[in-house]
Amino acid sequence: MLIAARMFGEFFRKFKMPLVVGELIAGVVLGPTILGYYLPEVSEVIYTQNPHSTLALSGIINVSIVMLLFVAGMELNLSLIRQQGKAALSTSLFGLVIPFGLGFLSAFFAYEWFGSNSSDKLVFSLFIGTSMAISALPVIARTLIDLDLFRTKIGSIIITSAMFNDLIGWFLFSIIIGMLKGSANHSVLYTSLFTLGYAAIMLTVGRIFINKSLPWAEKNFTWPGGFLSLSLGLAFLGAAFTEYIGLHAIFGAFIIGIAIGDSVHVKEKTKDMVNQFVSNIFAPFFFVSIGFKVNFIAHFNLGITALILLLAMVGKIYGAYLGGRIGGLDKKESLAVGFGLNARGAMEIILASLALQAKLIGEEVFVAIVIMAVLTSVLAGPMLNYLIKGKILPDISNSNS
Repeated sequence: MLIAARMFGEFFRKFKMPLVVGELIAGVVLGPTILGYYLPEVSEVIYTQNPHSTLALSGIINVSIVMLLFVAGMELNLSLIRQQGKAALSTSLFGLVIPFGLGFLSAFFAYEWFGSNSSDKLVFSLFIGTSMAISALPVIARTLIDLDLFRTKIGSIIITSAMFNDLIGWFLFSIIIGMLKGSANHSVLYTSLFTLGYAAIMLTVGRIFINKSLPWAEKNFTWPGGFLSLSLGLAFLGAAFTEYIGLHAIFGAFIIGIAIGDSVHVKEKTKDMVNQFVSNIFAPFFFVSIGFKVNFIAHFNLGITALILLLAMVGKIYGAYLGGRIGGLDKKESLAVGFGLNARGAMEIILASLALQAKLIGEEVFVAIVIMAVLTSVLAGPMLNYLIKGKILPDISNSNS
């Protein structure tokens, strides 16, 4: 899986595409779509004859998801969210509310358009709304860096809006999964209170404690190896705790990532080390495993895929464009922000994978969301480049440092 992920990833990078595209294609090749169809005997020997290998793979994939969300949390910069002005606030708000509302209303009032799905219409509609609203912070950050836009005004607005979208989006998704897991015993209010309580404690008292403890840990432990052990240990403790109280493990790791990443004692070089460790070793396991879940040819539905792609792009691009215009940006800048935030990538795929595992969505919707995530991520870079080519974009790194 690792070798195939790297080979396909590097191949697609030559065409200016994210590594994740190649990793997903590797999974399709190794899964039931290609290998399972043409060489079913080989596929059976690898994946089904030995139950221990299946159990081990499942464990590795769950660990990978927790690590991915921990790293995504570390990328969130709370101080940057606080610093940005009217444009970032309005872009974040409209870029979240409009796609969420469009997705929720479409799923609720045109439920049959999405094929065979969860029997819980409200929860399914909430999921579709959330999946339309969330962005992919790692993909957006990498795209902005590649285009030398990360420290410009436009780049700052895009990244701040993506941070806010991710924070709210994962909060909503944790409530949705909590509603599914605890629907027999707990109310929506119970799940919401637990989610809010955990986030509030960890981002106030917990964040202060972590910030005060890091200098002591740096002095008494080997660094940066000590940071790697302690930070991932805290991420798994947070994941275990939220799983225990009825939320999904990813939310615990995500909040711990925010608390650690926001510390002034964590250098960018240290963050990059953790990011490289997770992105190049554990992330490929997860993204390749996506191809094992369904047959992408057998479960491809053109109507559902086109519907989800249309909802995702119209809602996010128009919402961010409207927010940008209200915030004082010109038409091209607002449209550039819309296409930048439209990249869904890894986060959307994780969301869809967990929803499929929870039986909230069917295979056809899962395939459609994965295709939408890949296409929007691939489209973001060229559209940003086209819309702001030739504009003089000042570096604002000093004001944001």
